[in-house]
Amino acid sequence: MSAAGRFPPARDDAPLVVFDFDHTLYDGDSGSHLFAWLIKRSWWRPLLALLIAPVFGPLIAFLPTRRVGISGFVWVGSIGMGGRREFDAAIDRYVAAHTDEIRHRLLPVALDVLHHHRERGDRVVIATGAPPELARAILAFVAHEDVPVVGTLVGPRLGAVGALRHCHSEMKMTMLRQAGYTAPVEVAYSDSSADLPLLKAARRPVVVNPKARRIPLFRRVLPPGTPILNWGCPGRGGDPVASAA
Repeated sequence: MSAAGRFPPARDDAPLVVFDFDHTLYDGDSGSHLFAWLIKRSWWRPLLALLIAPVFGPLIAFLPTRRVGISGFVWVGSIGMGGRREFDAAIDRYVAAHTDEIRHRLLPVALDVLHHHRERGDRVVIATGAPPELARAILAFVAHEDVPVVGTLVGPRLGAVGALRHCHSEMKMTMLRQAGYTAPVEVAYSDSSADLPLLKAARRPVVVNPKARRIPLFRRVLPPGTPILNWGCPGRGGDPVASAA
């Protein structure tokens, strides 16, 4: 049965629930996995990636420069693509070729929580720093979900594909509002300190699968009693949760 047949349609006035994707629903960084595959498609792309690594690699380690660092490897993986349509087609091929691997990375507890909200008729949206077609394809092809996705806007850049608007930090809130999600956020789920604008905006923030070293920050800036959970993401912090119940 399709997801549309399993869940009642969300009411326009239903509570708005926002999920991050990477390290929240998906164990890992889906964009990095995609671009590693794109780079490995040709013998010369890994060599080019090695050439730029001394410059772009260190930038990824720091939040203010991470976008620039990642963009270098995105450029290597997408050289020759004519635009978003070709890029989205490559994403669909990647997901279709890695269905089993991706299925193992989707966190069962996270999907159960997602289903719980949909069963209640809540208005659920995924907001991710990954390209929206990637999260959409993973959820549709692998998990048979039809949840709307707001993500990083990509387009032609320097003979390849690059981020035109990065759905990240404060911009994530801006892009959600511009996509029509203007109601107050009732519940937000995320692992990342970059999503503090989203978590702070939510009436009920929930931190899931955070890096252990970030937990003191979350406890300091979010309301007392904010749940900090681990939904089965190895190597991440939070109180272990065995099931959505």
